[in-house]
Amino acid sequence: MEPVLKKMADILCGTLDNQAQVDAERAEGKQIHPYAKHVTEVCDHMIINRPPDHPGIFILEESYYIQPGKTDSETELKPLFFYFTAKDKNTALLHSMQIPEHIKPEEATNANDSLVFDFNDIEMRPWGPAEYTWHENEKCFTVDHEDPINGVDFRLIETLKMGELFVMELVHKDGVKLTPYDTPIHYVKI
Repeated sequence: MEPVLKKMADILCGTLDNQAQVDAERAEGKQIHPYAKHVTEVCDHMIINRPPDHPGIFILEESYYIQPGKTDSETELKPLFFYFTAKDKNTALLHSMQIPEHIKPEEATNANDSLVFDFNDIEMRPWGPAEYTWHENEKCFTVDHEDPINGVDFRLIETLKMGELFVMELVHKDGVKLTPYDTPIHYVKI
């Protein structure tokens, strides 16, 4: 594995949530951000029919969200499937992949031992690639990537460092802002 991809996997993989951020907002009287939890792992072992010399790493991220005012029983699961490649020694490229339609969201979990992705059926989404730049002095990756898709402008701004992620997803449709908050979700590794 390329060193830049190893750094990315070490930072991204594991279980992270923003419980501390949500608790602080509630203590101030108003929860702004959803409760969000990521369970993220390299899933190369789930890929069948992959050519032996195919570079990069595949990552499955289970994203669980509870919107402000909702309960645990209203948790949304949004699994994300990524493919990372190394552009150079300090840049990792994130390619967003389509989870095949025959896989239900609740089946797309890292703990599902029967989950398999056929390399021949994997397709990239029409988004990206997003360039994550490693900053040696700060020991972090940053990205600021924007893509218009079907009339929706999606901008991803992140700072990723060991033990914590700052993730801001800005969504605009026809010039109207859809993201209900203006500051990043602050994830901490559990």
